[in-house]
Amino acid sequence: MRGVVQEFKEFIMRGNVIELAVAVVLAAAFGAVVNSLVADIFTPLIAAIVGEPDFSAIVFTINGSAFMIGSFINALISFLTIAAVIFFVVVKPMNTLLERQRRKDGTPDPTTGKCNFCRGEVPLDATRCMFCTTENPLGAEAA
Repeated sequence: MRGVVQEFKEFIMRGNVIELAVAVVLAAAFGAVVNSLVADIFTPLIAAIVGEPDFSAIVFTINGSAFMIGSFINALISFLTIAAVIFFVVVKPMNTLLERQRRKDGTPDPTTGKCNFCRGEVPLDATRCMFCTTENPLGAEAA
């Protein structure tokens, strides 16, 4: 029994589990903020334009079955808002940072070139090709 408890303790203390737990808590908090943004700002704004104060009241009935189209509209607005916020607040800035990092790193200057005669890979400062022994194997481009 003690071995199982120790193994469970090691499992819980792994970095991945703790990071996942923190991510879930932050995601729940972030979801609450975005849901409040949708419910308190976007929905009334859209309702002011459309004229309906609460979309959840929109229902249509076919053969006695009620279709809660308003709840679907609220969920759709919430989803699109969350997706937009994640894209513009997380994804877009991260892509921009990664692109800047790639540009900053750049590609290193080459240290070799192709011999003009045998196409072998020759160091740029070589005076003879190690494959075909041609003098000045890179021609004028090495100078």
